[in-house]
Formats: sequence, structure tokens, C-alpha cells
Amino acid sequence: MIIDTHAHINKLEYENIEEIINKLEKCLIINNGINEETNELVVEMAEKFSNFYAAVGYHPENIDEINDKDLKILEKYLKNPKVVAIGEIGLDYHWRTDNKEKQRELFIKQLKLAKKYNKPVIVHSRDAIQDTFEIISQYNVKADIHCFSSSLEMAERFVKIGCLIGVGGAITFKNSKKLIEVAKNVDLSKILLETDSPYLAPEPVRGTKNDSTNLKYVVTKLAEIRNLDELTILNKLNNNAIEFFGIKGEEYDTK
Repeated sequence: MIIDTHAHINKLEYENIEEIINKLEKCLIINNGINEETNELVVEMAEKFSNFYAAVGYHPENIDEINDKDLKILEKYLKNPKVVAIGEIGLDYHWRTDNKEKQRELFIKQLKLAKKYNKPVIVHSRDAIQDTFEIISQYNVKADIHCFSSSLEMAERFVKIGCLIGVGGAITFKNSKKLIEVAKNVDLSKILLETDSPYLAPEPVRGTKNDSTNLKYVVTKLAEIRNLDELTILNKLNNNAIEFFGIKGEEYDTK
């Protein structure tokens, strides 16, 4: 078994979705929504397939579509036992900086729901790392900083306030020096495996449509960086995910 803590596996992203689901039968996946349509899809898949769990939330790129009614729908989903996190949520100042305050407001509203329902959050932060840190610090939630791309110093600050660091295919890229430094030095108990499927496929399959089976390449790279064997890395990071999300990983084949 390998646990993918962040993926977007649904029929909108994969034309061959049934084939992909069959391929992933020995993976356990935290499947993330980003808007009304994908939230509904990931919950449906989690209810249908035992190895899928759902994270629901509103990504900052969809901020202009979100209103209080959508937050009520989100709250309804959080009562479902297969919904184990709020995500993918956060801040993105890469494409737009004219709506920073509106992004922060939506982020905070979803963090408050996380506290109310005692759910962890899966956080997107692009070109907004300082604001992300300051907001999470204020609301004291369990947070997975997805697709981490900042400095070791910043990673250590997040870990100090109880966050975990999401590591995926980017660690295998040639220009990933900062991420390698993070993966080498952050306590292994504070790292989560993720793909961001269908994006960010690792070497040697970079440029293809990613899926959770490609996490084997990330595990190999982490084992090399940490000077540990792959099984030690895999078991530790699977256990991190089981504990963080409160999922029942022991029900699945661990080989």
C-alpha cells in the first residue's frame, strides 16, 4: 500500500477514469475537490470506493464563484465519515493580486469550519507563503502544506506550529534544490507523500499524466536523500498520513 495524500482523480481530469481507478486498487488516496462540481465528485468516489477518501474545499482560483450557500454545502459534506479534510484551500497570489483580501476571507472561513468539525486542512500556497503562515498561526488547525516549494527555514516555522509538509514529484526535478534541502532536514514524521495528480509527474515519467502509482519514484528519491531504505520511508510516511487524517490504513495490503 502507498498513501497519496493529495490527488485530483475524477472524470473531469481523466478520460479513462475507470481504468485509472482499477490501476489504483493498491493505493489509498485522499482525493481533493476545488469547487462545487469536484467536491461532489470526490465525495461520490469516496462513498463508492473503499480506498478513496475525500477532501472538500474551495480553491482560491474559484473565489468569484463562492458564496455563503456554498459554505453551507461544504459544511454538510464535513459530516460524512469518508470526508477526512478540508482541501484544497488557501492563497494564490501568482495569477491575481487584486483580490488578496477576498482570498484571505475565504481561507479563514474554511479554517473556522475545520476547527468546528475537527478536520485537518490541505493548504495551497503560491507566492503567498508569509500570509499563509500568519493565518494558519492564528487559527491553530492541523494543516498539510501541499506541494511545498518554499525554504527550509519556512518549512521549519510551519512544522513548529504543528503543520506537515507535502512532498511529491517535484523533488525528482533537476531544479528542486530547495525542496531537497527541506526533505533532507525536516523530521520524517512531518512529511506527507502526495502526487497532485494528474499534475507534477516525477522523473522518469515527467510530462505524462500523473497518478498515485508514481509515488514509488518519490519514495526512491526520499530514500536516497535520507540515506534510508525505501520500505522504512514508505512505512513512516504512510503512518504519518494515517495519523494525520485519521484513516484506517491497516485495512489495506501493505505490500
